[in-house]
Amino acid sequence: MPSDAHPSDDAPDIELIQRWRAGDERAARVLVERHAGALGRFAASQGVRDDVDELVQDTFVRAFGAIETFRADSSFRTWLFTIERRLILDRRRASKRRKDDAEVDERDAATAFDALDGLVADEMASRIRSAVGRLSPMQRDVFTLRVTEGLSYKEIADVLGSTEGAARVHYHNALQVVRGLLRDDA
Repeated sequence: MPSDAHPSDDAPDIELIQRWRAGDERAARVLVERHAGALGRFAASQGVRDDVDELVQDTFVRAFGAIETFRADSSFRTWLFTIERRLILDRRRASKRRKDDAEVDERDAATAFDALDGLVADEMASRIRSAVGRLSPMQRDVFTLRVTEGLSYKEIADVLGSTEGAARVHYHNALQVVRGLLRDDA
């Protein structure tokens, strides 16, 4: 590839991966730009509040370090979600081992709002977060990957190490629970 050529931002992930393997650093930057936002949203939906950027960076470091193991059985994004999910679980386990005392975060404090619409929007978002928080971990993961990231049931199954049918059932059950909780809270 000539040194002045750049991978197109709309090139398929697999092509960008091949170009990166061949030494094209721009291809890696395009992959990061393409998928970092989704990884950040997924981390936030999993309750990661601090160091989201660091987690996303660690996900890419781990992915690029193991790129030879990527078989393209699933999409690159699905593979990244799988890596990030494992990192989140690892961090939670490590945190539980280190933590003895509960910490209070300033962001947990109530704040004043200037507009009624802000209050209503925040209340609804809080109710939804609360409902999603009451789901089982598997239901929460499936629900988040489907609603927030728009993954197919096959992609969700790949990320979670499940079957497509199980992902559909978990999503259906999660949706019923969330709807029921939102109705009960109304």
